[in-house]
Amino acid sequence: MEEENIGNIDPVNEEVTIAGGQSEVVQQLPAKQPFFSFNFNTVLGLILLLGLVVLYVLHFTGRNTSGAPTPLTVQKASGKQLSVVYINTDSLNAHYEYVKILRKDLEGTGKRLQTEVLAEQAALEKEANEFQRQVAANAIPEEKAKGMYEQLMQKQQMLMQKKERYSQQIAEQEMNMNIRLIDSVTTFLKRFNRQYQFDYIMAYKTGGEILVTNDTLDITRSVLEELNKEYLQRKK
Repeated sequence: MEEENIGNIDPVNEEVTIAGGQSEVVQQLPAKQPFFSFNFNTVLGLILLLGLVVLYVLHFTGRNTSGAPTPLTVQKASGKQLSVVYINTDSLNAHYEYVKILRKDLEGTGKRLQTEVLAEQAALEKEANEFQRQVAANAIPEEKAKGMYEQLMQKQQMLMQKKERYSQQIAEQEMNMNIRLIDSVTTFLKRFNRQYQFDYIMAYKTGGEILVTNDTLDITRSVLEELNKEYLQRKK
């Protein structure tokens, strides 16, 4: 799946010094950064991952000393044959229609929350700038300046808390999305494998633990076609 990093927005941070009848505000307004970006590194790549033990079996038990290409199956210790295929999860994440829908929902939620928080941040910055202008011009009494400053700090704290809640909301939605994807794919593969009876359906992805694959063992296209067919039928 696509990968993006969740950024941080630091709300307004001011410090007011009032001494000798003079009021001075020192305001630090960091540059705006994106509130949400998405780390959509779905755990689909781990759904069917086979451990090093199976790789050992494939490499050593199934080694063909005759120089002919390695067959689809290798011998088990019991003398039975072991059938192994794999799915490219990069392709699955890119072309499975259900993934596209869930990703769209997640990004839509993130953009909506981002817009809300950025609007509140802009309003708080405007209010802080006006406060700074009034203090610099000695346009408000010292006691009133203290009260206004405290209100600004409270609004800043509330904005930070809202951002944390929204970040948690996005993280929970992404986790639930991954759970639904895992359930969708694994449930399908159990039905799919009733016909073919593969011993192992492995997962391959770029940068994963499996570095080299034999394309003749790739069943991604067949799985994608059936997954999308079932999903579109459910939508009708």
